[in-house]
Amino acid sequence: MSNASTQTTTDPGVAGLVTALRAELSGDVDASTRRRAEYSTDASNYRVVPQVVVFPRSTDDVLATLRVARERGVPITARGAGTSIAGNSVGTGVVIDFSRYLNQVLEIDPEARTARVQPGVIMSDLQKAAAPYGLRFGPDPSTQSRATLAGMIGNNACGPHAVAWGRTADNTISLDVVDGAGRRFTAGAGDLSAVPGLEELVQANLATIRTEFGRFGRQVSGYSLEHLLPENGADLAKFLVGTEGTLVTVLEATVRLVPIPAAPVLLAAGYPDMPSAADAVPAMLAHGPLAVEGLDAELVEMVRRHKGDHAIPDLPEGAGWLLIEVGGDTETEALAKAREIAADAGTEAVQIVPAGPEAAALWQIRADGAGLASRTLDGAQGWPGWEDAAVPPEKLGAYLRDFQALMVEHGVSGLPYGHFGDGCIHIRIDFPLDPEDGPAGVAVFRRFMVAAAELVASHGGSLSGEHGDGRARSELLPLMYSPEAIAAFEAVKAIFDSGDVLNPGVVVRPRALDDDLRRPHVRALPMLAGSGFSFSHDGGDMAMAVHRCTGVGKCRADLPSSFMCPSYLATKDEKDSTRGRARVLQEMANGSLVQGWDAPEVHESLDLCLSCKACSSDCPTGIDMAQYKSEVLHRTHRGKIRPVAHYALGWLPRWARAITSAGVLAKVTNAVLGVRPIARLVLRLGGMDSRRSMVTFAEEPLRRWWRRRPTAEHTAPGTAPLREVLVWADSFSTYLDTAGGRAMIALLEQAGFTVRMPEASACCGLTWISTGQLDGARTRLRQTMDVLAPYAKAGIPIVGIEPSCTAVLRSDLPDLFPDDPRARLLAENTLTLAELLTGEHRPAGWRPPDLTGTTVIAQPHCHQHAVMGYTHDLELLRQAGAEVTTLTTCCGLAGNFGMETGHYDVSVAVAEQSMLPALRGAPDGAVFLADGFSCRTQAEHLAGVRGVHLAQLLTTPGGRADREQP
Repeated sequence: MSNASTQTTTDPGVAGLVTALRAELSGDVDASTRRRAEYSTDASNYRVVPQVVVFPRSTDDVLATLRVARERGVPITARGAGTSIAGNSVGTGVVIDFSRYLNQVLEIDPEARTARVQPGVIMSDLQKAAAPYGLRFGPDPSTQSRATLAGMIGNNACGPHAVAWGRTADNTISLDVVDGAGRRFTAGAGDLSAVPGLEELVQANLATIRTEFGRFGRQVSGYSLEHLLPENGADLAKFLVGTEGTLVTVLEATVRLVPIPAAPVLLAAGYPDMPSAADAVPAMLAHGPLAVEGLDAELVEMVRRHKGDHAIPDLPEGAGWLLIEVGGDTETEALAKAREIAADAGTEAVQIVPAGPEAAALWQIRADGAGLASRTLDGAQGWPGWEDAAVPPEKLGAYLRDFQALMVEHGVSGLPYGHFGDGCIHIRIDFPLDPEDGPAGVAVFRRFMVAAAELVASHGGSLSGEHGDGRARSELLPLMYSPEAIAAFEAVKAIFDSGDVLNPGVVVRPRALDDDLRRPHVRALPMLAGSGFSFSHDGGDMAMAVHRCTGVGKCRADLPSSFMCPSYLATKDEKDSTRGRARVLQEMANGSLVQGWDAPEVHESLDLCLSCKACSSDCPTGIDMAQYKSEVLHRTHRGKIRPVAHYALGWLPRWARAITSAGVLAKVTNAVLGVRPIARLVLRLGGMDSRRSMVTFAEEPLRRWWRRRPTAEHTAPGTAPLREVLVWADSFSTYLDTAGGRAMIALLEQAGFTVRMPEASACCGLTWISTGQLDGARTRLRQTMDVLAPYAKAGIPIVGIEPSCTAVLRSDLPDLFPDDPRARLLAENTLTLAELLTGEHRPAGWRPPDLTGTTVIAQPHCHQHAVMGYTHDLELLRQAGAEVTTLTTCCGLAGNFGMETGHYDVSVAVAEQSMLPALRGAPDGAVFLADGFSCRTQAEHLAGVRGVHLAQLLTTPGGRADREQP
């Protein structure tokens, strides 16, 4: 069972419910305060705290949960990945999380082109299972890397390829379900007798159903009664898709698969604006494209700001674009179809892109939209709510013009994008929902939502085009449907769930759209005066910073280009996702469920955060959980006795400097700590795991080596000749592993630079930051600015040896000293080795050594990935001719994390995600390239492999990492 050591409810009714559930289930039953906080919201604006969260391990567990809750009249909410944008997957009673255990693809039938799946199977896992047969599931929402099939069934998810293959409803064959009365049946086509009274209801409402439902493809608001019509096959399975868990709970599903296109081609077309792009869509649909997506110039600019210029391929001229995917049996056929569409595009600004990296990069802009659009270009928070309205495609241009005018009228803005081929628009809007906006801000939200519903209805559209109505739009259904249709919804609900236990407050008898809003009730968490992080991008308020998390759930996805979130990928527990941690911190800011910086729920939630910073770049909302964890530890322990590991590991540079002050002392220390029983004792006393090895201290620190070099120069800053560079010797490279620093100095001198080193110590305070000792970190960083800033002011580039320390100057330093101009100066003038050698400072004519025939296993440091990126390193290695395999997740040590007691097993599990399998499978003679001291340490501890720094590789062409037995 999940750790539930934090506070649980004392309500006797809830206690009885928990006892009854635990008596019946083999799965996990968790009523802890922390767990309830994690599940109090989804990807919507709403906060609804459940009584208990259940993780069933079997269908029998699900049936038992439903029975116990039903007998006690407790509401039931089914949940997959929790990425529902309309508040569809939060509830006041029992939340059933299907994603943890019931997540298997049970069968693929390639001849019938079907798949049988459990409710919690992740969409991308189904695609992987079907791919060997040349098949795939048609609908593919942007959250497919974490969205579950039952969640997609609940909301009738679509995605860009619904143009070609339809909605989830169109691809559902049968469902094994249980309704609100406890009746279990298989829903399919051709027979409604499994549900008494349903056929009679259809017959009594034929006229209403035939005139109001199924008018266009993306009409998914309300219950899709058109599927029950006899002329549509009386398809109960398709009808139940999109009912948002209000009528049945899905136990298993059989879905249709489609062939994977043989040679898709992408056509990009540019237009003056988004409405003009929408006007061109109907002509394109006649050609049968696979997808037609719309992008706005502001969204493209948002991607550029977040990910850099390299993330934006060349686009045709325009301020609004259509991305049209075209299929064919061959690339020649697909290209011919693309040219036909281009001729009907209504613009000369077209570009045809065959499948490959450029096409993938264009699609990635669209995929990132779901998260990046949560911020406007001026930095305002964008909120869901009016998220996915749809109109018939031929009316899309007119609707967009009216919608833009509506936003201006109400004083709000957002970044539109979406499935133009289906007339569906996604947008996050900067509603004034902050606490300081008060009731007036909530009133703006309500007025806009009502007006927007009236607008979309006037265009013959749907409040929702694929995400469901949930708590955001159910109240607005009477603006779209007649009283007769609303009455039919209520009658359907009574047939399936007369006790109203399945997801109450949604579709029928809805909660008001401005009830249960999360953000207006948050308390501010301002910066401590002269101490801690400034959260300058969030108005100096940590509460605003943690509310950057909108629940998009990318931290739950195992993506090849993402380092986030390593602890979740190791444990598969929501507690260990970036989102789960953000939810607990949001509850701390709310103050009603989790109370105080020192709350056990907060520290339990943050315990397995590796502080890898990957979320700061990989999460499209810009969450930086490493900073939040550091701030929490700082405020919790400031002025108090700290955990012993904070002194042992947080003060490591201090100990290392003292030990290496004399070579003989370092030699004796290494010898003593090399005795395994002594090392184990020291590790235990220092709050570290005794299975770890001790670090080795340098007998000759880097700066001492530098001073005794006959070629060493000590010119004052500002008097340097051309191509002068300062090598910044951090504490790890100075006192623990000096090989990288020595190699870097040699390499830069060989390249023609005049190399300098600082005359005084310059520690970035990283270990103080990671242990939340921010006062100590600021003390060290002030000294570092004193030492390094004169060089930066003189225009001398500063090159870092250790990537984690370099990242501190580039990222954390300006946020710890927002008012000190030296902080920004250093951030702008500190480079990695690869940035120096591939950028403007590269000496003319210099080329890296020839590494042809060298196989490199590259482990980017997480902080480098998050702050500086690894593209320059890969470019340098490409120029050298090396064959590179780049690992794409954290090594698992992450500084002090993997050393601390209680973290060893997770640290190893993280290493097993990428690094350890790659090292075990590496060919003989392969080089393990890792600039990070932690990464090299982890590889040596767990695999007996010694890594090299990039500078070492480039000064010893073809140099091989030593391999020892672990």
